[in-house]
Amino acid sequence: MSTLKDFRFQVDAAPLPWRRVRLTSPGKSPLETATPTEFRDGIPGMWTPEDLLVAAVASCYVHTLRAIAARRELLMYQVEVEGVGHVTRRADGRLGFVVIELRVDLTVDEDDEHEGEKAAHDAHRACLVAHALEVPVELELDVRAVAEPRPRVAAQAGV
Repeated sequence: MSTLKDFRFQVDAAPLPWRRVRLTSPGKSPLETATPTEFRDGIPGMWTPEDLLVAAVASCYVHTLRAIAARRELLMYQVEVEGVGHVTRRADGRLGFVVIELRVDLTVDEDDEHEGEKAAHDAHRACLVAHALEVPVELELDVRAVAEPRPRVAAQAGV
């Protein structure tokens, strides 16, 4: 008998003055967002919904990669992910995201270069947040191998 997993992620949004929004979620610190400076009356120096979308994809990718690496007992020495969301006028005439790019730099042991590349691509395919989007999420990957071990990136959160 299989068990269907059903998760809920609740976020409440309340408007604040000056084109800001307060985000809350049970048991978490509140967060404020603002209209981006790229749009009229945007507020500099604050997180925007657009930033948070790209951050959600990038951080989901990192969490997914760590989980896959842990299951495969793959040691990762360094993981750096740069996410860039491209917003422009789409074919339907509306302004929107057309692609999110993830630039991934991954360092693994010399003998694990192929496994590191495979894990990175598998994480790209398995990222839950990226699957939820209509826009494509593209991956640019650079895996480096090291001959001498260096401090590794923890595969599990909290480690």
